[in-house]
Amino acid sequence: MAEVKKIATREAYGLALAELGEKDKNIVVLDADLSKSTKTDTFKKNFPERHINMGIAEGNMMATAAGIASCGKTVFASSFAIFAAGRAFEQIRNSICYPKLNVKIAATHAGISVGEDGGSHQSVEDIAIMRAIPGMVVISPCDGEESRQAVLAAAQYDGPVYLRFGRLATPAIYEEDKCPFEIGKGIKLKEGKDVTIIATGLMVNECMEASAELEKMGISAEVIDIHTIKPIDREMVVASAKKTGKVVTAEEHNIVGGLGSAVAEVLAEEAPTKMLRIGIEDKFGKSGVPAHLLKEYGLTAENVVAKVEEFVKK
Repeated sequence: MAEVKKIATREAYGLALAELGEKDKNIVVLDADLSKSTKTDTFKKNFPERHINMGIAEGNMMATAAGIASCGKTVFASSFAIFAAGRAFEQIRNSICYPKLNVKIAATHAGISVGEDGGSHQSVEDIAIMRAIPGMVVISPCDGEESRQAVLAAAQYDGPVYLRFGRLATPAIYEEDKCPFEIGKGIKLKEGKDVTIIATGLMVNECMEASAELEKMGISAEVIDIHTIKPIDREMVVASAKKTGKVVTAEEHNIVGGLGSAVAEVLAEEAPTKMLRIGIEDKFGKSGVPAHLLKEYGLTAENVVAKVEEFVKK
């Protein structure tokens, strides 16, 4: 059996930026002295005149990105998620989103899979923060190809976008050029009739593995990849919920304010459904090996199987 290709979504982001730079001379990239980690260094090498290192000053970087965007450029501003969403919130809200400028915030190293960097650097609340800002699009891709497509789509979108990338290499879900990515549209990866599993980010792969195990147990799970958390694909969420009657969400993020909350809002308004949220249970992260942390926080296929089995049997 061929080994599954793995690539970090941050790595795919860097490659996509370089691809964009060749096609579009209007692209400008800003980074907060983290270009090797955020992978904007490839763009920097190829297009040094369109890459600016803003230093460790995320607020200033976002304000500068807004100024450059107001001159007609498409700007990608990159930093770790904890700093991009947290330290620069005010500038993102008032300087970028309020005037609806064409700035794409590329936040890498999101979630607890950052590992040894510890709880202070593990952003588990950034989706909640960003999706609360009026007009902000929030995207959390699951693998390398979806990340590439997300970057290309964000560049074409007129307005602010928050792109959430991880540090950890994750298995490929989609083949090259075969990800049907569209902002605001979910992707149904597997049909099912007993329960709907809606996942985002690295949890998509875990849920696909879990669905295969659940199938052996006689539980038919429908799996949906929700890469765009805002605007969420209301139609797909409601249709699947009505079909199965049970919905489970899975995310590498606090269950408060993230994907689970977004899905719950849709279902409460349009199709009240029994629901279970799998994610970080309103806790901070801590230092550790990424695989160990994912297991401890219940973000593995094994835990998804156990939780879904119990939920369905209830």
